[in-house]
Amino acid sequence: MDTELKESDLNQRSLDQFTGTSQYYKHMLSGYTYTDGIKYLADKGKSYWLIDKILIITRYTKKLQEFGVWELVVSKDKTAVLTCEDGNGHKLYSEKIDYTDFKLDKVEVWFESGVLILPSEHWC
Repeated sequence: MDTELKESDLNQRSLDQFTGTSQYYKHMLSGYTYTDGIKYLADKGKSYWLIDKILIITRYTKKLQEFGVWELVVSKDKTAVLTCEDGNGHKLYSEKIDYTDFKLDKVEVWFESGVLILPSEHWC
């Protein structure tokens, strides 16, 4: 991670520092795993609720279990919309969240082959 960034910083630049992962973390409720970048997002953003929501919805919605581009967009009134699309612009899931204190205006994460990742952690 860039040494100019403070450990407490959570912004797109700090998330983009993650490429690949050195460790996978098991999500106990879904059985899926997530990466260092997702753990950083959850720790710094106090957003394990978001990881829980995405992975549990994915687990129990068959059409979401292969690949999904998840996006959380937060409004100024602290409501949010969580969506999932298939990577080709086809919406697979959408949910309005009545309140969130999530620290970013927007975040995108990907679910790929049973693992939740940041886009910068995508492997080819």
